[in-house]
Amino acid sequence: MNPIVPGVGVVTIVGIHHPAFITGDMDRTVAYWRDLLGLPLVYTQGGPGNRQYFFALPDGSFIVFFEFSGATPQPYHHHGAPQAGAHVFDHLAIAVAGEEDLWEMLALLEAAGMPVSDVIDHGMVRSIYTFDPNGIPVEFLLPTAGVDVAAEPKFTEKEPTASAVEGPWPVRGRWPEPVPIPPDERRAIAGEGHENFADLGK
Repeated sequence: MNPIVPGVGVVTIVGIHHPAFITGDMDRTVAYWRDLLGLPLVYTQGGPGNRQYFFALPDGSFIVFFEFSGATPQPYHHHGAPQAGAHVFDHLAIAVAGEEDLWEMLALLEAAGMPVSDVIDHGMVRSIYTFDPNGIPVEFLLPTAGVDVAAEPKFTEKEPTASAVEGPWPVRGRWPEPVPIPPDERRAIAGEGHENFADLGK
């Protein structure tokens, strides 16, 4: 069992539900993520100028896009290349199931005329690098059998940061202790999309 999850923090985090990206052309985005890559489109909401579409992954997570009028594809930024200025995102990495899947993905992207790298062996994974129609850098990877850095952390940098020297486990006492929210104050405010599921439980 992976010793890092669940339950090492105060809150039990179980995984990523979805990253949310931006597109100015939802139909082109659907053509790539659903029709080329095969991810089912399972939920849509909003309307022209502010659509939101959910594509499902087999592990129960999603890749989500907002369509904003006037949004344009971002210029290509190559995965892992250092950048100056304000940036909060580098690339999206998606695991495939096996050896054949990695090579099938390479062939699929080449046939579609999408920019795609050779297969790169990083030791812990083998990867191909590409871009979606919105300029989002995407990596498709196959984890290396027998390598599990979640179970056996491996720090190899020559000049680690102070926090890396402290190791993989949470350091307690660095943040204020949370004050529990009393049950009678636990109320959620209805947000966008709530009305689409209002009949649940009836």
